[in-house]
Amino acid sequence: MYDTTLRDGAQTEGVSFSIEDKLEILQRLDEFGIDFVEGGWPSSNPKDDQFFERAKGMDLKNTKLVAFGSTRRARKSADRDEGLASLIDAGTEWVCIFGKTWDLHVDKALQVSLEENLKIVRESVEHLRSNGKRVIFDAEHFFDGYKDNPGYALEVLKAAEAGGAEWVVLCDTNGGSLPYDVAKATKKVMEEVGVPVGVHCHNDSDLAVACSHAGVRMGATMVQGTINGIGERCGNANLCSIIPNLVLKMGVETSVPDLGKLRSLSNFIGDISNLFPQPGMPYVGERAFAHKGGVHVSAMARDSRTYEHIDPQTVGNRRRFLISEMSGSSSILEKVRELGIDDQREDSKPILEHIKALESQGFQFDGAEASFELLVRRFREEQKTPFELEGFRLFIDSQMGSKLTSEASVKVVDRYGNVEHTASDGDGPVNALDQALRKALARFFPKLNHVRLTDYKVRVIDEKAGTAAKVRVLIRSTDGDSSWTTVGVSENIIEASLMALVDSMEYILMKEEYNGA
Repeated sequence: MYDTTLRDGAQTEGVSFSIEDKLEILQRLDEFGIDFVEGGWPSSNPKDDQFFERAKGMDLKNTKLVAFGSTRRARKSADRDEGLASLIDAGTEWVCIFGKTWDLHVDKALQVSLEENLKIVRESVEHLRSNGKRVIFDAEHFFDGYKDNPGYALEVLKAAEAGGAEWVVLCDTNGGSLPYDVAKATKKVMEEVGVPVGVHCHNDSDLAVACSHAGVRMGATMVQGTINGIGERCGNANLCSIIPNLVLKMGVETSVPDLGKLRSLSNFIGDISNLFPQPGMPYVGERAFAHKGGVHVSAMARDSRTYEHIDPQTVGNRRRFLISEMSGSSSILEKVRELGIDDQREDSKPILEHIKALESQGFQFDGAEASFELLVRRFREEQKTPFELEGFRLFIDSQMGSKLTSEASVKVVDRYGNVEHTASDGDGPVNALDQALRKALARFFPKLNHVRLTDYKVRVIDEKAGTAAKVRVLIRSTDGDSSWTTVGVSENIIEASLMALVDSMEYILMKEEYNGA
């Protein structure tokens, strides 16, 4: 397993890892058991140079850190090439260099003869080997080159092998190959070269994972990719899908000792890259094991294999039962069990009818589990409201030449009759309400000092109603340890937001009470 999150992943639009980010990611990938981690391209930017310098002091247990670069320049000797010199100076045992295998690139990009390109590849690898480096050769655009000129593409691999490369990696750089193409070419490569073979696929045709597996089936023993599939354009092959597929579906032995840490790793990389994993991502996504239809849930209660291809815990995920107008009584019972609420009572049907009535008004609980749990506990009279919002006011002011300012004042009363009346400014009316409500409640509930909003979504339910349409507001909150989502619905966006805000604060107070904190 070869991870290039720190290099290819860093080329994702909007992603910029700091040196500390890169060091922390390297540590987590090492703990997870990844064999090779590509750290970056020395001399391409000061950040990567500093990263490799600081990484020298790390005690890596499982991972071999790799410096990435290119073959020598066309009109420079290997011993005078600055890029190769920077790879040698990076201080890593392993280096990975890419070279041209597509005759189109040799002609148009390098503008040298095909024979000269073979010499560039061989001499670059030889120079690195003579300086004590172990070399992985990435055959750039290999599958495109193999289609146009298979004989020459194979010659390039043999030149790298002759120079001393220990791996040759077949790259689908443009991401346009089909699994059949990858399998056919990889099979031929296995017959022609004597060193281990790897695959490196991009996702421009949404087939990077499938193409990687096709390569493995034909004999490739290295897969290059990124966590969560991040990368330039449409991304790289997603190791969060490849690794469990290899282990659980193909019976391939990998270095990863515990797949149960996969979702945690995925979420960590998502947080640090500011690209939280897509909820529908296989294996590790929030929806990967979420069940909504009543028929599905009823069957799942008897045997989880009816609608799940693996046990979610195998990859560190969890099963979720979603509640909506499509749900049946079995869905309610399973969801109640999942939340740890007493499921022996005979009120699942009344709760279901109540939920369906609310959803007909625009509420949606399959994405707002915190509001659902509060609803059930309130319906069963298990939840005593810890506070009441007695009233609020909003002031929105505009001064000539400046932006709008918002101020909110709120009055809250706790269950013992204590009153707090306070105000706060905000970047907008909802932010001002959030700040004022939190400020008022923190006097009674210090726990709320640690709660913050992480996401705020508004959806118009009936667009045809224009400005009088109902809106649904979903708010995601966190206390640093866990996250939860609440919902509010109203024709007034402020009222809908306030519903979700109040639920978000009541929910964490309820959890604190039930956990005995």
